[in-house]
Amino acid sequence: MNCIIRKRLVGLFTALGLFFLPLTAWAEVVVLHTNDIHCGVAQNLHIAQLAQYKHDLMKKNPNVLLVDAGDAIQGEPLGSLTEGAAIIRIMNSVGYDFAIPGNHEYDFGMTRFLEFVPQQKCGYYSCNFLDKRTGNPLLPSYKIFTLDGKKIAFVGVTTPETLISSTPVFFQNDEGKFIYTFCEDKDGTNLYAHIQAAVDEARAEGAQFVILVGHLGTNGAISAWSSGAVASHTTGINAIIDGHSHEQYSRVDKNKNGEDVIVAQTGTKLATVGKIVIHDDGTLTSELVRELPPPDPAVKAIVDEELQKVDETLGQPVGRMEVTLETDIDGVRRVRCGETNLGDFVADAVRATLHTDVALVNGGSFRAPIPEGTVTYKSLATTFPFSNTLVVRSISGAQLLDALELGAMNYPEENGGFMQVSGLTYTIDARIPSSVKLNEQGGFVEVAGERRVKDVMVDGEPLDLTEDYTVSGTAYIMRNGGNGITMFDGTPILRDTNISDLDAIAEFIKENGGVIGEGYENPTGEGRITILTE
Repeated sequence: MNCIIRKRLVGLFTALGLFFLPLTAWAEVVVLHTNDIHCGVAQNLHIAQLAQYKHDLMKKNPNVLLVDAGDAIQGEPLGSLTEGAAIIRIMNSVGYDFAIPGNHEYDFGMTRFLEFVPQQKCGYYSCNFLDKRTGNPLLPSYKIFTLDGKKIAFVGVTTPETLISSTPVFFQNDEGKFIYTFCEDKDGTNLYAHIQAAVDEARAEGAQFVILVGHLGTNGAISAWSSGAVASHTTGINAIIDGHSHEQYSRVDKNKNGEDVIVAQTGTKLATVGKIVIHDDGTLTSELVRELPPPDPAVKAIVDEELQKVDETLGQPVGRMEVTLETDIDGVRRVRCGETNLGDFVADAVRATLHTDVALVNGGSFRAPIPEGTVTYKSLATTFPFSNTLVVRSISGAQLLDALELGAMNYPEENGGFMQVSGLTYTIDARIPSSVKLNEQGGFVEVAGERRVKDVMVDGEPLDLTEDYTVSGTAYIMRNGGNGITMFDGTPILRDTNISDLDAIAEFIKENGGVIGEGYENPTGEGRITILTE
C-alpha cells in the first residue's frame, strides 16, 4: 500500500478513536538462506550476525524464515572433533526453520546421521532419500508454513552424488549392497519424478508457493542432477535454494513449461546470506546479502565456547612452513583439477609414512591451504577435517590407470576425485573427451573409448598394466569406494592402519626437521601432472 494512503488511514483511525492494526507491514514473506557452511561459522559473516539479522527483520515483519541447504556440520575441526554436535547446537541457537542434509551430513556414518535428525530442532527434510528395502523415505519430503495468509512449502532434495562424495559403505549393508538410495540414475528421470511428486503433494495440500531447498550445485555437479536440470524438468517450483558447488549466484532458469524459476546459492562458509522475498502481489525477488548487523551476543557466546574447546585441543605446534601450500590458484580450486604444492606435499607424506610405491590423495580431501608460518594440529585439521585413516592395497597397473582416468574425467571442471600423487607422474590429454562410464550410483564401470590419461611413470619407469603396485591413501578412497573408486574392489588390503592423515602429515614434518619449504616452492607443484589443452 502506498505510504501516503497508509498515513492518511492511520490519521483517520486515530481521529475516530479506533485501535490501529498494521495493514501491510506483514505483507511480504522473507526467506533467508545459507548453504555449505562447512563449520565456517566465524570466518566471513559470523553466524551470530545472521541470527541478529533475522531478529531485526522480524521486529519489522514477523514473516521471516531461515533455511539451510546442507553441508553445515563437516569441514573444519569444529565439526570433526564433535562429530557434528557443535554445529547442531549452534544452528539451533540461531533459529533455523528448515534444513536439508547435504552429502557431508553423512560423513560420520548413518547411525550418527540418524541421531542428528531429532537433535536438529527444525528437522531435516529430503524427498529423495529412501530405504531401498522398503521404498519409503527416511525423512519428511516437505514442510508447509502459513505466513500472512500465504501457504509456502519447502521441499528438500539431496544430490545423488552423496553415494560417492560421502563414504559409500555408509549406505551399504555388510555384504556391500546399497540399502539406501537418493533416486540416482543416469538421466535424472528418477530424481525428477520424486521431486515432482513432492511438489505436487504440497500443492495439493494448498501450498501457493513452493521453494525447493536442494543440495545440487551447478559447476562440477553431475549435469543430470544439477539445479538447472531439476528446474528444467519440473513444474510448480517458484525458486530453488541451491548448494553443493560453493558458488555465489542468483539467477533465473526456466521450468518445464518455460516459466521462471529463481535459483540462488550463497557460496561457502557464510561468504554471503541469501534473501528471497515473496511479495504481496505474488512475485519473488532474490539477492545475496554481504553486510549484516553486529552479532547476537547469546549466539556469539555459544560459538566462542565451542571454538575455544577446539583451540585448546588443537593449538599445539608441529612445525613450520616456509611456503604457503595452496588449494586455490587464480580463483580456481586447482587442487580438484590440477597439481598444487599442497597436493604434492600431502601425497609425499602419505607415501613416506606407509613406504609404498605410490600414494593417491583425492582433491576433495583438501579444504584449506596451509599458510606460511607455524603449523599446528588445528591448521592441519582445517585443511583435512575428515579424520581419515590410511590404507595400503596391492593394485594392478591397469586398476591404477583406471583410477587416474576417473579422476581426470571432468577436467577442466572440478572433481573431488581428481588425484594428487606421489611416486608417479602422468599426463592428461584434455583434448580427448572422457569416455568413462559410471553406474547409477556414480561408481566406475569402464573406460569405453580412448583414454585421457597417458604417459604414466612410476618411479621413473613406464606403468606396467600387469604389475602389482603398493598404493597408499585414505580409507575414503582405498577401502570405502569414495569418489566412485570401485576398481580397487577385491584387491588385497595389505595394511588397514589406525594412522590418521593428520598424524602422517605431522610425522612427515618432524622427519624433515620440523621445516617444510624446499621442493614445494611452486604453488602449481613440481610437474607431476601435465595437462594438454592445445
